Amino acid sequence: MQRYFVDQGASDGRFFITGDDYYHIVKVMRMHIGESIICVAPEGNSAVCRLAEITDERVVADVVQWKEENSELPISVTIASGLPKGDKLEWIIQKGTELGAHQFIPYTAQRSVVKWDEKKAAKKLERWQKIAKEAAEQSHRTAVPEIISPLRFKDLLTYGEKFQYKLAAFEEESRNGEISVFSSTLQQIKKGESLLIVFGPEGGLSAEEVQALKEHGFLLCGLGPRILRTETAPLYSLAAISYHFELLR
Repeated sequence: MQRYFVDQGASDGRFFITGDDYYHIVKVMRMHIGESIICVAPEGNSAVCRLAEITDERVVADVVQWKEENSELPISVTIASGLPKGDKLEWIIQKGTELGAHQFIPYTAQRSVVKWDEKKAAKKLERWQKIAKEAAEQSHRTAVPEIISPLRFKDLLTYGEKFQYKLAAFEEESRNGEISVFSSTLQQIKKGESLLIVFGPEGGLSAEEVQALKEHGFLLCGLGPRILRTETAPLYSLAAISYHFELLR
């Protein structure tokens, strides 16, 4: 059953769907009155709905039954990625959303080959947010991750002050055999708490960045004995978090 995140909550037991979702329902899926979909309200409540009306501008869906479901990670995980080349960030956002990330923060690192173009900022953010929304619908989540406009590294350090736990994945820690920081941090985090994990771009974090992270309360962690690519490491981390909080328990 197709799932759609709607902009407004149900009014008198009805959802009103417009924009891209309207187009998807009518033009892509070619649905008709009487067919069923799942609507997710802004507050995260979801309901099985039946299409009641289709006009030239909107679809009206009547609530048939509200669902009791919880597909979100029990902790809030934010992924901060040094701006990578090509479409790697899109991959991280799409797959990271499927794995339960709450928020994504691209940032400009010393070794980032890609430079952030402010002229294309709005278009890029819109695309990233759309990727997150579609991935959240596909994976039957009840919330769409937020994509933060790319930050400078020093602003990322300040942004990190709001988190209860902060880690930075550093390949040198893996090379040196560090295996305890990531797992011990997961042991400490309680349901509802927040975790920020910073990942470097293709060239990794510089020595200056590592020192600054440590000075701002970040713990450096390894992610096993193998060195992971910039697009692989966030997904490895999210999979491990899901296993720890959702499967192991």
